[in-house]
Amino acid sequence: MGEHAKIVFHGRRKGTDARVRTEFAKLLKLIRKNSPEADLELVRNAYRVANEAHKWQMRLSGEPYVSHCIAVAKILAQLELDTTTIAAALLHDTLEDTPVSRAELEHTFGGEIAALVDGVTKIGAINFPSAKVTDVEKQAVNLRKMLVATAKDVRVILIKLADRLHNMRTIEFLPQEKRVIIGRETLELYAPLAHRLGIARWKWELEDHAFHAIKPVEYKNVAASVAMKRREREAWLDETIKFLEEKLEEAEVSATVIGRPKHLYSIYQKMLQQGKDYNEILDVLAVRIITQTVSGCYNALGVVHHLWPPVPGRFKDYIAMPKVNGYQSIHTTVMRENGMALEIQIRTEEMDRTAREGIAAHWKYKEGASKQDDKKFDEQLQWLRQMYEWLQDAHAADELIDSVRRDVSTSDVYVFTPKGEVKELPVGATPLDFAYLVHSDVGHHCIGARVNARMVPLRYNLQTGDVVEILTSKNQTPHLDWLDIVVTGKARSRIRQRLRELGQLEPLEGQLRKDTVVVIPTPAAPPPRIRAVDDATRHKMIRVQGAKNIAVQFAKCCDPMPGLPVIGYATKSPGITIHRADCKNFARTTRDPHRIIEASWEGEDHVTVGMRVTTSQRPNLLADITNALRPMNISISRAELKPDAAGKSVFEFVFEAPDNDSVDRVAATVRTVAGVTEVHKLPPHALKAFTK
Repeated sequence: MGEHAKIVFHGRRKGTDARVRTEFAKLLKLIRKNSPEADLELVRNAYRVANEAHKWQMRLSGEPYVSHCIAVAKILAQLELDTTTIAAALLHDTLEDTPVSRAELEHTFGGEIAALVDGVTKIGAINFPSAKVTDVEKQAVNLRKMLVATAKDVRVILIKLADRLHNMRTIEFLPQEKRVIIGRETLELYAPLAHRLGIARWKWELEDHAFHAIKPVEYKNVAASVAMKRREREAWLDETIKFLEEKLEEAEVSATVIGRPKHLYSIYQKMLQQGKDYNEILDVLAVRIITQTVSGCYNALGVVHHLWPPVPGRFKDYIAMPKVNGYQSIHTTVMRENGMALEIQIRTEEMDRTAREGIAAHWKYKEGASKQDDKKFDEQLQWLRQMYEWLQDAHAADELIDSVRRDVSTSDVYVFTPKGEVKELPVGATPLDFAYLVHSDVGHHCIGARVNARMVPLRYNLQTGDVVEILTSKNQTPHLDWLDIVVTGKARSRIRQRLRELGQLEPLEGQLRKDTVVVIPTPAAPPPRIRAVDDATRHKMIRVQGAKNIAVQFAKCCDPMPGLPVIGYATKSPGITIHRADCKNFARTTRDPHRIIEASWEGEDHVTVGMRVTTSQRPNLLADITNALRPMNISISRAELKPDAAGKSVFEFVFEAPDNDSVDRVAATVRTVAGVTEVHKLPPHALKAFTK
């Protein structure tokens, strides 16, 4: 039974039946408007079956349950989807909430609609083999079932998202405890899925409803703040739009300028990230410039940057580098003459349609037309196909859910291969994730990485704009600790598969894997040419007691490679021998402890540094410092803020950096924050005292 439903054992009132018929008539009118040649009889038949199946059921709102089915169908009809999808939406709860069977659906409507309805149907408690199965395990099994069905037909997830969207629109009828649970699931899973499918309007609405459900007080505070300033800021925005239209016309750029509302959840996120109140957030206003051509987008950008200076670090060109979900647009933030920041998006009409409708814009097929109307549609589905392996390979229920959350994350980084190809990864991804994204063979044989021509640890968090080069060795194989380094489901799955082949992991077993549906794998791509590490490269990368260019030899018993801990041993001839730290041969042999020498690979060692920052006292200064440090890829282990005798503030923190150059960059970055007056490294004795 759906969360919003309850069973009643008496007939519905005539008034409610009339409202249901009215809503269904509106649905038919919408379908006719979008598709005059649509098969309305299929939709009418689906409505009749759904209405009869749900006739004894009411929602907690007091409305007949079938009204929810009509609302879900209407959401999909607004995206101009086909009547097969709309019919399936009307029937989407029949298998879960009524005695109707899949065989009956298939007999009446055919296999296609039956498969769509089954794809969005949760596995009931009676179908679980163990009565002790947890809610997380149930969620994982149902999520797996839905995603596997989605990989075969993307309309499954479109129906599921429309179902969730209408449930969130009416969530106020649920108890508060239930609202929080469903709101959190929506925010962590369904809103990111809508984003990954490129359906921006659904993502924004799901986020705002979830925000209201989870944090009602904060939601009301933000809503009240927006309402108080709305008239003043709307007048300023209208003036800005009129001014921009005039300047674009003078430059002979054919474009439409519209105001773009900032959604409450996005404003709240900015307030949290910047540590500021609503009145201190500058870029809560935004406009969108819609042009006819791609060249028109760049001409419009020239006009905008000629009028107002761009804010450094706030320019993104998603036309040159589209997102995985197909999104294309230019984003820039400029500073107006009154000191207010203005966010501007520039895109073509086609890009705007895709941004609003996402993958649904490529699924509007009619009789005689292909479902996959262009190559772009197939590319947008690629990420779904790449989920197959880890859907079957998740180690536990909570890990599967966490992997899905990461892989559909709305935050991404864009990095480059040495040949200039763009790769998109979730925030927190490492060179190992990059290696497995390129190809499984590259990942399996990865021993190190250069980022921007510098060696980095395999745990390094990739940043947008990084150029990543993977170093490999034919003798390298995955290690168990790699599972703690990678964040993408694909990398984790491929590592596990290889470890099983090597006998280092037990074979797949357990309920989460037994119920897996057979899927259609993506054809394997041939492995690319990769750079292997030879002895000359190893000699350049090895560090002995922190020093480079030391004459060494590499032990043949363990063949140490970058990416693994190593130790050195001083021998009479020929000098220093480098072993893997876990070399069994080295451990079995009696060794003189005085001849064991510290060794490491370039990029794998780090320095621990303490820093003292003296600042003036002003609001949000600490938040500004931490925001400035966020992209620096450092690990802060301890921090303390305290006043000094001169009436200023002292911020001391300890962090790990890959080298002294990174330490200098951290200091230089902190000095750029307004209000910072002095930055010094803590001397060794002060660092030692601070870390006690």
